[in-house]
Amino acid sequence: MQKRVRTAVFPVAGLGTRFLPATKALPKEMLTVVDRPLIQYAVDEAREAGIEHFVFVTGRNKGVIEDHFDRQFELETTLELRGKTAALKALRQDLPSAGRTSFTRQQEPLGLGHAVWCARDIVGNNPFALLLPDMLFKGEPGVLKQMMDAYEETGGNIIAVEEVPESEVSSYGVIKRGEGPDNGFRLTGMVEKPKREDAPSNLIISGRYILQPEIFNLLADQPRGAGGEIQLTDGMQTLMHTQEFTGVKYQGKSFDCGSKIGFLTANVVYALDRDDIREGFLKELRKLDLDEQL
Repeated sequence: MQKRVRTAVFPVAGLGTRFLPATKALPKEMLTVVDRPLIQYAVDEAREAGIEHFVFVTGRNKGVIEDHFDRQFELETTLELRGKTAALKALRQDLPSAGRTSFTRQQEPLGLGHAVWCARDIVGNNPFALLLPDMLFKGEPGVLKQMMDAYEETGGNIIAVEEVPESEVSSYGVIKRGEGPDNGFRLTGMVEKPKREDAPSNLIISGRYILQPEIFNLLADQPRGAGGEIQLTDGMQTLMHTQEFTGVKYQGKSFDCGSKIGFLTANVVYALDRDDIREGFLKELRKLDLDEQL
């Protein structure tokens, strides 16, 4: 019987150069979609899926992420004195329980594979989830919960995938699909940023993984790949020789919040989904007379 997945790893050491100057002093993971930081959405998704331990692989200038997942007694006291009980309750609900968060440093920007390897001693000999906070998913249930359901059936390694136009496959890691339904099919291969004519499908790796701990030993000895970095995809390709990989074509919509367009789109979609601000937001949008700009 496979081990239960209790730990999630969040690589948050990136510099966020595409959002400068906003990210000069603020981690990109703390950029907000409406009123919640990107990293909070990822942690919420993990909690919904049953994750109990949250491991953040950080870098310099990321201390605010650690502060975000800690109690702020002055703020809580002020909210309590002012009778803002709803806001106080929401803050406390967002926090993982004491002792459920761990932070480790990726001291050099050596790629996603290296960031994952940096979490090895905290994760130990256990399967773990890996969530890239840049990728925001809107789905019911969340994408990681859909993957957990597949894991309970198959064990092994799970990768969330989504379809993109064939013209875009050269920008992503692309998988080769084997037999099985959308919510749990055999994954028989993967390639990083293939040419359109060489791509095995139009299903891309979308930033959510469940991986077995053997990946750590492979990443430790792995040569640097594309961009001079230790690539997670290279490690997974090697692991496929000895372990099963399952793909889950998840139900929901993704937003690449590592890009300005994806980030802005997410803000609009999430704002329109909020009962407390939807009508006011629509009213302001109508004032802009967007038809002329479109």
